[in-house]
Amino acid sequence: MNLNQFAIYQVKMGAEFRPLRFRPYAELQEKHLRVDVSNYEQVYLSQMAPGDSAQTIRERLEKKMPKSSKGHSLSVSDVIVMNQAGVISAYYVDKDRMVALAGFLRLNASGTLVSMETTGFKIDGKPGTWLACDDTIVDGRQFFLMQNEQMKNTAACTIVNESGKVVVSDASRFDEAAIQQIREFLHPVLVAQQPLPARPPMENWQKFYENGEYLRSVESSQEQNYSFVDGSRNNIKQPKQKNSKRESVLKKLHDKQAAIALRSGKTTPQAMMEQEAQRNRK
Repeated sequence: MNLNQFAIYQVKMGAEFRPLRFRPYAELQEKHLRVDVSNYEQVYLSQMAPGDSAQTIRERLEKKMPKSSKGHSLSVSDVIVMNQAGVISAYYVDKDRMVALAGFLRLNASGTLVSMETTGFKIDGKPGTWLACDDTIVDGRQFFLMQNEQMKNTAACTIVNESGKVVVSDASRFDEAAIQQIREFLHPVLVAQQPLPARPPMENWQKFYENGEYLRSVESSQEQNYSFVDGSRNNIKQPKQKNSKRESVLKKLHDKQAAIALRSGKTTPQAMMEQEAQRNRK
């Protein structure tokens, strides 16, 4: 069935199915007769109306069965199967009530370990043994409500999938909260990885300690990348610093002239005059 549809199942025709046809649910229980889909056939399938329930569907079809139905009018022993947003549930039409059925539809997938007949089942991490007391189908997968055989109703039930994996650890029935946890199990949402918070800027001494070598502290006030200790900032040769005060060229000339005069034994003016005369002769 598609989502948000319902179907009507009626007991198959034939003498062998007569003990099941038009029987109240209590009578079947007394005779230990199980309501099983293998004894039924689908006679009608339709879309669900907004707000539909098993009871409203029963009331509507008891008044008039659609012409497209392949069976008789709705009566006791019929089963209404509803598929609401992927959650499948079945109800037995009794005389004055609707009886929820466990295990009416079964998937019987290969490798299934749990069924409605399961008893004495061991659940990892939980004491005692367990039996299946109810089931449901969510998004095409079957899940079972397991009851502790020793503690009965005094202990919370557990919901497992067909292979016995725990889906809901503590539950009392297939309520909205349990169905939500089942859907989260079937369709896990990947949580986006949160970005790491930005680190505040570090002082030089913090960088040196993080880098892991105590000797790096000798350059902690100069080195920027802290790759290794080499006596140079940023691992490049540092340019020589120039003197901020520039020496006078004229002063250098006078000092040279005084040195020449001192070597020749003449006064500075005489030495300057002889140098001038030599330049003129050239």
